[in-house]
Amino acid sequence: MGKVAVGTAVVCAAAACAAAALLVRHQMRSSGRWAKVMAILKDFEEKSGTPIAKLKQVADAMTVEMHAGLASEGGSKLKMIISYVDNLPTGDEKGLFYALDLGGTNFRVLRVQLGGKEGSVAKQEFEEVSIPPHLMTGTSEALFDYIADALARFVATEGEGFHLSPGRQRELGFTFSFPVRQTSIASGTLIKWTKGFSIEDTVGQDVVGELTKAMERIGLDMRVSALVNDTIGTLAGGRYSNQDVIAAVILGTGTNAAYVERAHAIPKWHGLLPKSGDMVINMEWGNFRSSHLPLTEYDQALDAESLNPGEQIFEKLISGMYLGEILRRVLCKMAEEAAFFGDTVPPKLKIPFILRTPHMSAMHHDTSPDLRVVGSKLKDILEISNTSLKMRKVIVQLCEITASRGAQLAAAGVVGILKKLGKDTVKDGENQRSVIAMDGGLFEHYTKFSVCMEATLRELLGGEVSENVVIEHSNDGSGIGAALLAASHSQYAEVEEP
Repeated sequence: MGKVAVGTAVVCAAAACAAAALLVRHQMRSSGRWAKVMAILKDFEEKSGTPIAKLKQVADAMTVEMHAGLASEGGSKLKMIISYVDNLPTGDEKGLFYALDLGGTNFRVLRVQLGGKEGSVAKQEFEEVSIPPHLMTGTSEALFDYIADALARFVATEGEGFHLSPGRQRELGFTFSFPVRQTSIASGTLIKWTKGFSIEDTVGQDVVGELTKAMERIGLDMRVSALVNDTIGTLAGGRYSNQDVIAAVILGTGTNAAYVERAHAIPKWHGLLPKSGDMVINMEWGNFRSSHLPLTEYDQALDAESLNPGEQIFEKLISGMYLGEILRRVLCKMAEEAAFFGDTVPPKLKIPFILRTPHMSAMHHDTSPDLRVVGSKLKDILEISNTSLKMRKVIVQLCEITASRGAQLAAAGVVGILKKLGKDTVKDGENQRSVIAMDGGLFEHYTKFSVCMEATLRELLGGEVSENVVIEHSNDGSGIGAALLAASHSQYAEVEEP
């Protein structure tokens, strides 16, 4: 063999050795990265753990906080607000009623014709109206004038199938999903604006009074008969069609619960006695917290960086606003500490709340063999491409951990309510069904979440009790429920329909 050939062979051999060494190093580095990814996944799964024993502790803590919130003002993280709703719909209500549902950047106006037990909701119509951004930071007069104007235009389109009894004033149920200190069934002072609104001259004012003045300014003859939030509206809507409804839960962007409390359980400091023996309590359960809640480093960081640190801890674990963000934070750690998406962290992955819960739900529900929905969501939202099937499977696992924890904690919260009402056990001679009316996009659209929640509820209650506890979807409760509460608290309630 010539010198050139020998030299070439040596160079080639050296190159081959170098390539082999590089491949080994790459495989070792890749193996090390993957081990780190799996360690982060396992740690997140362990810290998010919700075994049945822990969920029972959460349920017990919810019950304790409910008692404390009722016993003294400010005695609990649960506000346990007296709603003044002491007359829930029975199904006998008749007549034409309106609702105004204001809970964000849009509001809805709705009308229903109620036909009593025979006719139920004979007819209904609604319209959605967007609020111009400048009105969200302007004056209360400008905002309520705009709302009253839209309401008046909607009333003007009242057509066939809707009949107002002679000599009666139109009545309105007002769903106002902002923090309010309720002072009667049809009045309440605004504590603060949320959801992007900032109208300082309304804080401390009676919101029904503001709306009434706006209606008077344009000559709209209508009376607000009920002021409620969306959760109480859902309870009313559920009770109208099913008298076994004892509570309502909203699982959407945010979360809350309300339930029907017995009069004897409401201490005298509240200063009133319900007429019917029962009173609806607005729990504001999103603010629940307990040492038994499984908080991870991601939850703690999310809370610390939020607009309301230390508040709404339960909501930050179970509601649609936050589930996608928790997932993003875990993926961000994997990207930073284990190069999960390569040597650089994808810039979009660093943007808070870019990964929303509907995106997470779509990935979680992906049944395609190659998990192509996961791949397309990563590409479209985070501009991450070239993910392997192995990586996509990890992401689905993270969705499962995050959603299951939220669903199981929501189930524990429901059990806490049932315990407070003494409906978590089977009593001799009793076979009363307990129905929980549920609404909200998270419950309605995230199927794996709602299925997990209902399965956990059955497991926590046990077979015999769970047979008498039913979850019912109460669609659009906040709108139609407000109209129904206007009917059950009507100024003409004692007058028999002609």
